[in-house]
Amino acid sequence: MHFAQYYLDCLSQASYLIGDQKTGRAVLVDPRRDIDTYLADAEAAGLRIELVVETHIHADFLSGHLEAARATGAEIAFGAAAETGFPIRRLHDGERIFLGAEPTPAPGAEPGTTPAPVDPAQSGPVNGTASGVTLTVLATPGHTLESICLVIHEQPDDEVPFGVLTGDTLFVGDVGRPDLLSAAGHSPQEMAGRLHRSLHTKLLTLPDATRVFPAHGAGSACGRSISTDTSSTIGDQRRLNYALQPMEEDAFVRLVTAEQPAAPGYFAYDVALNRDGHPLRDPEPPAPLTLDEALAARAEQGAALLDCRPIEAYARAHLAGSLHTSLDTRFAEYAGSVVAPGTPIVLLTDPGKEHEARLRLARIGYDRVLGHLPDLAGVLAGAPGLTRRSHRLTMADLLTRLPLDPHDPVDGGQLVDVRNPAEFAAGALPGARNIPLAALLGRIDELDPARPVVLYCRSGNRSMIAAALLEAHGFHQVSDASGGYAELATAG
Repeated sequence: MHFAQYYLDCLSQASYLIGDQKTGRAVLVDPRRDIDTYLADAEAAGLRIELVVETHIHADFLSGHLEAARATGAEIAFGAAAETGFPIRRLHDGERIFLGAEPTPAPGAEPGTTPAPVDPAQSGPVNGTASGVTLTVLATPGHTLESICLVIHEQPDDEVPFGVLTGDTLFVGDVGRPDLLSAAGHSPQEMAGRLHRSLHTKLLTLPDATRVFPAHGAGSACGRSISTDTSSTIGDQRRLNYALQPMEEDAFVRLVTAEQPAAPGYFAYDVALNRDGHPLRDPEPPAPLTLDEALAARAEQGAALLDCRPIEAYARAHLAGSLHTSLDTRFAEYAGSVVAPGTPIVLLTDPGKEHEARLRLARIGYDRVLGHLPDLAGVLAGAPGLTRRSHRLTMADLLTRLPLDPHDPVDGGQLVDVRNPAEFAAGALPGARNIPLAALLGRIDELDPARPVVLYCRSGNRSMIAAALLEAHGFHQVSDASGGYAELATAG
């Protein structure tokens, strides 16, 4: 069997290539849009990608199912409950996908599958002719309605599966958030109940030695406390995962619906594109623009000037009104938090970084990149009237000024914690209000632009992004704490 996990740190996203080396048949699961690596690896291993499977309709990135299908001729498959704007193969609970030698299908059955449901905890040959890599589909609604998991057997009659691709149903150390369908009329409590049943009647019936391969890792907004490990086992998760400990369904529902991280604003946008279809990714680098062209794009088209340099460089000097999120961080996710979907973008990068920035934006479906400034350093040096410097405080300095006096024109004003709700609940500065970075764009009206604003986060990264967002929206007295709340814990 050929099995490869592709883990993308900047989005905490995992995709998989699974193939039978005797037949050369392969399945690609949850691919990103830049598919060249999958194609090269499949060719090197002598594999043909015949099926592209999505474990669910993703919210946090724009999937590459359309790009992969166009490049390989493969079918696109989703769980049977999915409704899409393009043709798909519907995968049903208990269905088996044979990448090795197939059993003789029953009259009228679709080749490559067995229509009768199969208990994933049971082993045994399908019949005397089946052999090789076999995938069993588990319908596991909860994170979304159409969520599925894929149990992998190297041979159909293996007693213990090689592993299970758990999508966003089960993570290492966590389970999928159940609240993303609230706008579609399904309450978090309803979805959490479905998730509990999926976990206990499907995944936890698998042998303890079954490897667990999720679709996301630490840092993803699709979970609350995902481990840095990118794989585990059913047994370890049964013992160590807080959400899988013995409890009644009601207690589980309360546990997994509390203090979920704020969903970035682009999530609903990506769901729609992944569900309805989207143009294929343009691999060309962004075009060079002059400063006048960039400023005209902002004035006439509402373009965002997105500064992608490291945080220190941005703080020293940046174009007035520019947004910021560094390529050194979770660039695409943060960009999708401060730039509204569909907004034209002009990239402000260090030389040679514009192609990477465009690619990473394309991974969340932000394709309206108008171009980039090829000599940002020269532009900043030559236009001092358009250049700004960030106002940053140390956490120690901020602490000496608490509580902030809203009437003090220098130190007073609004203290905003831009961390996620669980971080805020674990400890916060006195007088701070919690507006997570992912929610700030939609809640700017809650802040008064005529009063000073001081922002902080855990380390100073999100607070700088938030400060740039406020400045771009007309706030003139904005400061942020460079060290962040983590400095307090370090200081003991």
